[in-house]
Amino acid sequence: MIEIKYADNYIKRLLGLMFKKDIDYGLLFILKYGSSIHTCFMNFTIDVYFLDENKIIFEKVTLKPWKFYKPSKKAKYILETKKNHINLKKGEKLELNKL
Repeated sequence: MIEIKYADNYIKRLLGLMFKKDIDYGLLFILKYGSSIHTCFMNFTIDVYFLDENKIIFEKVTLKPWKFYKPSKKAKYILETKKNHINLKKGEKLELNKL
């Protein structure tokens, strides 16, 4: 199990994990539009999980700082974690208490 923090306002979505030295939680973005991400101004490598409207993971990618990425299809949710902090797989469904 991992603690999930929510990027649930403009500032949290804008900053994401930028400038953080380290994290021991996941950051969940709830998207209204767009699914592209970047890791500019990040200090560590992250695992990124792209989820559909049913909270099922359809893609996972590991990104180093200063990279850009667009998933194969539009995501409803994006979960960012420190690399190897959790091990989720494509097809798994996330159970999120807040949503």
